[in-house]
Amino acid sequence: MKFMMTMIMIILMITSIMMTLSFILSKKTFYDREKSSPFECGFDPKSLARMPFSLHFFLITIIFLIFDVEISLIMPMILIFNICSLLTWTMTSMFFMLILMLGIFHEWNQGMLKWTF
Repeated sequence: MKFMMTMIMIILMITSIMMTLSFILSKKTFYDREKSSPFECGFDPKSLARMPFSLHFFLITIIFLIFDVEISLIMPMILIFNICSLLTWTMTSMFFMLILMLGIFHEWNQGMLKWTF
């Protein structure tokens, strides 16, 4: 046990020394304007490198991903149809669909499904 602790301490010391050395040696002290600017085939860029991002499109994408994952949760319901009773399967399916419908109605009421503001 003592040997193992000694080895762990040695490994931690070596890695911390290596990380400290790489941090110290990798600092650039000379910043060149040409090297830090974006490069487009030897010409100055005509537009900004970063395009404006639509937050509304991002929210629509997140909603799509959430409901896409829900589809993957619905698929096994077909497989368990033969395993459990019809009443249990129907109640579970309807409860799950009710949760999904409440979620989509909530998104609709919040105005998240409108493409324009």
